[in-house]
Amino acid sequence: MKRNIIKSLSFIILSSFMTLISCAEDIGNTPLESNTNGPGKVTNVTVQNLSGKAAIRYTLPDDQDLLYVVAKYQLENGTDMEVKSSYYLNFMLLEGFKGEVEGKEDIEVEITAVNRSEVASEPVIITVTPKKAPIYDVRSSLKVDNDFGGMSISALNPSKDKVSLLIMQKNDEGDWEPTPTSLYDTTLDTIMKSVRGLDTIPKEFQFVVRDRWFNYSDTLSQIVKPLYETEMPKANMNIVKLSNDAPYHAGHVNDRNLFDGEAPNYWASYFSARSYSGDHLVTFDIGEEVKLSRIHLRNFGEPVGPGGTRLYFYLGAVKKFRLWGTKTIGGDPATNGDLSNWTLLGEYDVIKPSGLPYNSEDNEDFIAGRDGADYMIPIDKEKVRYLRIEGLENWIGAKYMAINEVEVYGNPDFVEEPEEN
Repeated sequence: MKRNIIKSLSFIILSSFMTLISCAEDIGNTPLESNTNGPGKVTNVTVQNLSGKAAIRYTLPDDQDLLYVVAKYQLENGTDMEVKSSYYLNFMLLEGFKGEVEGKEDIEVEITAVNRSEVASEPVIITVTPKKAPIYDVRSSLKVDNDFGGMSISALNPSKDKVSLLIMQKNDEGDWEPTPTSLYDTTLDTIMKSVRGLDTIPKEFQFVVRDRWFNYSDTLSQIVKPLYETEMPKANMNIVKLSNDAPYHAGHVNDRNLFDGEAPNYWASYFSARSYSGDHLVTFDIGEEVKLSRIHLRNFGEPVGPGGTRLYFYLGAVKKFRLWGTKTIGGDPATNGDLSNWTLLGEYDVIKPSGLPYNSEDNEDFIAGRDGADYMIPIDKEKVRYLRIEGLENWIGAKYMAINEVEVYGNPDFVEEPEEN
């Protein structure tokens, strides 16, 4: 009998609980409060027009159940926008405008206060006149120069807003479309982009700057005339030993390992001595004076496990380095290693694609390390015959270098074109 009473009570309690749940489901996502009277309006609205933006400030109504303030507006390209700001704040930033372009009129913004019952106040209508969007600063500074095997593109983005640089050419139907070499969503203040692998035949390209709200700048059209480049024959290259060059690591003393053409034969690589306390420099002769375009550097892949597993961003693999050049080596090469007689061609960082911590690499890192990377030399650098690689830092934080192979590209017959007036 007692057991039956307990079962009956349990059933009643469970039924009541399920009824509560059922009622809650019937109610749905409704406001926790029910106030059909809208809150007061925001007052004392001020506007600060910025580049592609407008900052607005206001006084909040004193309603106790105020939840947020919302601004609604339409961009010049027809996109409807909505920005909400908590009742804790008395300001908001409206973004996405193209700005004062071609005499565009003021843009209306509707501001309403909303309470916890999701009832809105009467709207307050204001106008904003944002200044030109950041894409126009980028476009006005955009410069495209002919370069070896392609072109070099530069621009300034002082606001560091997220922009895209669309590089466009005609497809088979004659329509302009972005190329895979376009640059997307960069926030760098100085934009530098090199496009390589083009034929030397002149070709027309178009360049447009776009922001994340799909506002577009005006178009730059330009005929690009890529400059001829070729790989310098490795058979003509030779190591030149200067007084302050780093000694070789024990067991790796072959002078030609740096450019023996045996990549990816990893042990046929150049290694500077780990114990050497001076600057880690290696010097070599290209064989003739060359207007350089780039060097291609492959780091040594350290074997770390079975099955050919290697790490390329590890131990002595180069992480930061400088490249120096000169036409002649004055004095006795055996004693003269003074860098004051050399021209700095570039300072470079080796990029690990994954960004993973030291001793951790993924497949993208493996491919990047195995294939190596190009390091561009500015076109305004003079012809050189001799090169020096200076190791600034390796992946373990020291200076010694472990390089699998170096290839040198340029044009020994390059003739400077006279500047246009």
